[in-house]
Amino acid sequence: MNTQRFIKQSEIAASPGAVFAWHELPDAVERLTPPWERAEVLEKSGGLKVGAKVVFKVYIGPFWRIWEAEHIEYDSPRLFVDVQRRGPFAYWLHRHRFEPTERGTTLMTDDIEYALPLGWLGELVTGSFTREKLQRMFDYRHRVVAEQVRW
Repeated sequence: MNTQRFIKQSEIAASPGAVFAWHELPDAVERLTPPWERAEVLEKSGGLKVGAKVVFKVYIGPFWRIWEAEHIEYDSPRLFVDVQRRGPFAYWLHRHRFEPTERGTTLMTDDIEYALPLGWLGELVTGSFTREKLQRMFDYRHRVVAEQVRW
């Protein structure tokens, strides 16, 4: 499987504990969903801890798809990791990292390994579209966190 990597980093003016705690809010996933995305949370259980799940209904192209993510690693306030169990990607692993900086702020990193369906053909047809969509989505998500997290 030919995986791709997408990384988005931002400095957030709060401690890693505060940034991590914001991600644990009951409505954080809804706040992080850009308003232009046609997506709906169908089910949530367990917060961010290992075994927690989130199920979305997402609109991709002309179809609605179910996307089920399961949390597989949890190390508060440093890291949580989710993996796609069912959904639009052939593979999806998302590491959310929160590292302290010398200034007392947080370097927030979304590090995603993914593979598109249909291998090289999927990459040829939708690769650049997918990268642009991820960039736009994570630019939005990082703005939301920067605006909403407070010391």
